[in-house]
Amino acid sequence: MRLQNLIVALLFILAVFTGANAQNNREIEMLEGEKWWGSVTDLGNIMPFDDVTEVKFNHQTQNFNNQTNPLLVSNKGRYIWSNSPFKAEISGGKIKLEAARGEIECVKAGTTLRDAFKAAAKTHFPASGTVPPDLFFSVPQYNTWIELVYNQNQADVLKYAHSIVDKGFPTGILMIDDNWQKYYGNFEFRPDRFPDPKGMVDELHALGFKVMLWVSPFVSPDSQEYRWLRDKGYLVMNAEGTRPAILDWWNGLSACYDLSNPEAFEHFRKTLAQMQEEFGIDGFKFDAGDPERYLKENISPFDGKSFDTEQTELWAKLGLLFPYNEFRACWKMGGEALVQRLGDKEYSWDGVARLVPSMIAAGLLGHPYTCPDMIGGGQFGSFIDIDEDKFDQALIVRSCQIHSMMPMMQFSVAPWRILSKENLEICQKYALLHKEMGAYILEQAEYSAQTGEPIVRCMDYMFPGEGFEDCNDQYMLGDTYLVAPVMDSGTNRSVKLPKGRWIDEEGRKFKGGKTYTIDVPLSRLPRFTKIK
Repeated sequence: MRLQNLIVALLFILAVFTGANAQNNREIEMLEGEKWWGSVTDLGNIMPFDDVTEVKFNHQTQNFNNQTNPLLVSNKGRYIWSNSPFKAEISGGKIKLEAARGEIECVKAGTTLRDAFKAAAKTHFPASGTVPPDLFFSVPQYNTWIELVYNQNQADVLKYAHSIVDKGFPTGILMIDDNWQKYYGNFEFRPDRFPDPKGMVDELHALGFKVMLWVSPFVSPDSQEYRWLRDKGYLVMNAEGTRPAILDWWNGLSACYDLSNPEAFEHFRKTLAQMQEEFGIDGFKFDAGDPERYLKENISPFDGKSFDTEQTELWAKLGLLFPYNEFRACWKMGGEALVQRLGDKEYSWDGVARLVPSMIAAGLLGHPYTCPDMIGGGQFGSFIDIDEDKFDQALIVRSCQIHSMMPMMQFSVAPWRILSKENLEICQKYALLHKEMGAYILEQAEYSAQTGEPIVRCMDYMFPGEGFEDCNDQYMLGDTYLVAPVMDSGTNRSVKLPKGRWIDEEGRKFKGGKTYTIDVPLSRLPRFTKIK
């Protein structure tokens, strides 16, 4: 009898284990004509995923330099959700998933992409009702990275700001990028480069700018701050728990704040708040925080569980305490008042062509308040010692046009340094267009804060069943403007209009339900509104 009871117990344990494992692993068969979006922002250029897609990714070990979310949504009204990161393999019309922790859901929520997204958002990342500050949406932003790279200094920051005003561009948020501080983990301006940081911030405010500073969670090893943070237990420990982990990131080897320690989290918050009080800083660009820095084999966190994406999520929760924030790496946190930016794009036409698909993907991950990288791309090497014979000014102009009809636009390379007078005037025109669109864009942001819906919407989201499933080179800005930018070196493109009657920005009228080839000189950004 005892042996029989033991066998029954073992079978029960096996059944429980198998059931739990089955919840962690799902294989989902695509429906006929089904298309899927989501999960990884930077894979937007190969979305939607369909029955011929072949792609693999793992949220725990890669975020492709951008936002990730354990969400996939389909044009047949289905969505997939996991509370934890998952491995995914999409091929042969099947989606194979393995969750790191917990179960994977596949939910039938309606019949359209919009049905699927709204149901997922309502259930898993409801809109917070809070909008980032108006200035993010109403005027361009400026970042000192491309012009100054690691030579951030007071004189050149002020020179850049005064040039913005002198060249007739609207003032807005100005971000001072990496290397303003003495070293990582230190929050003092370098005195050799910033002799009067408070005076600098006051002057920037007087010019009409809000000021943000670049920050990261990393700490230079064996610095004074490192030793103090180590002794307090505020740094992530190595896997053995014997000393602080030294993590490899793009600026070398550093220790890192352990945000799963509430005291460390609060110390970081107070440090940033003190920067605001002392210097008048308005907010922070929260860089780094990518999940692949926090792999289980590398660290032993304070709470024993906050590996990979959970540290990334805590980084975003810290940033949420500061209304003027910006993130490039983010995990979940959809529906919150977090400003996102696409990962750095190359100075190339391929980089330009990725902007619209990636913006669509970001919105479908629950991040409507997103900026499409920096105008022309965030790779600084492309703008050093420019060869005028090889430098393509049209690429900057087209990138600027795309930004102008997005929730946010951000300059970094100074257009007056690299463009002809004629092309500079075109960029100025579109910077002013973005300002003119500010009230409308802010209205869409406020709508998103209540509903969670994207501001940049793919065509199939708005017009299901009209053959737009694979359209990723035009989009709707809110529910009013159909935007069809040129994203290559040409001066014409085809535009497919939904049913109804439409009018373009030049007053020409079109019958919908048809595809048109239109001329698009460098000075033009095609956009259409429906005639009611």
